Amino acid sequence: MPRARPPRLLARTLRFLGALVLVFGVIGPILAVAVYRFVPPPITYLMVERTFQGRGFDRTWRPINQMSPTLTRAVIAAEDAKFCEHHGFDFDAMQKAMAHNESSSRIRGGSTISQQTAKNVFLWPDRSYLRKGLEAYFTVLIEGLWGKRRIMEVYLNSVEWGPGVYGADAAAMKNFGVGADRLTPAQAARLAAILPSPLKWKAAKPGPYVKRRSGKINAAAGTVRRQGMADCVLS
Repeated sequence: MPRARPPRLLARTLRFLGALVLVFGVIGPILAVAVYRFVPPPITYLMVERTFQGRGFDRTWRPINQMSPTLTRAVIAAEDAKFCEHHGFDFDAMQKAMAHNESSSRIRGGSTISQQTAKNVFLWPDRSYLRKGLEAYFTVLIEGLWGKRRIMEVYLNSVEWGPGVYGADAAAMKNFGVGADRLTPAQAARLAAILPSPLKWKAAKPGPYVKRRSGKINAAAGTVRRQGMADCVLS
């Protein structure tokens, strides 16, 4: 007997769902990433969430060529030393983070700056498998469509740097009373030092831990400069 065809309504429904998946799952993200290659991302999910929590909103977009290179080097030294080498994922760092987290209650992240940028700009703060999967997808897209310099530029302008403070320029002004173009190496290291916990740690009045951490970052930033580890962004 010939196989019965699905009802016309079911077939149309399946086509409609397929079109939705294509638009929102494939075409939509690619278009968003393509637009943000040239247009500053206006606001992120985290910014909206923090605003509703009453933390305020302070952000000024500044092109990366108008930021002190000491900040870029400090952030690479603190967050992602292999930023210019990898293609979005540092699998060695991921394995080390997993091994550490299995034996310690203090969670260590293994995300690259590219992954953090994908999460900050396009997604929501969550540890679910769905969010991590989408993060990987957007990471591949921005690595391919933006390149390292644009990724760093968007990251430095979007990352949370304190309660209601987003981006390097707002953070520099809030903590040190200068623009991101006038940061000293020590100030840049302090800003980089608080990135893992910007709502808890302070750059302007650091505690003992942040002082120690910023000192190490400042020294590591010198290595980044000497070895050209930020050349993909600054050259």
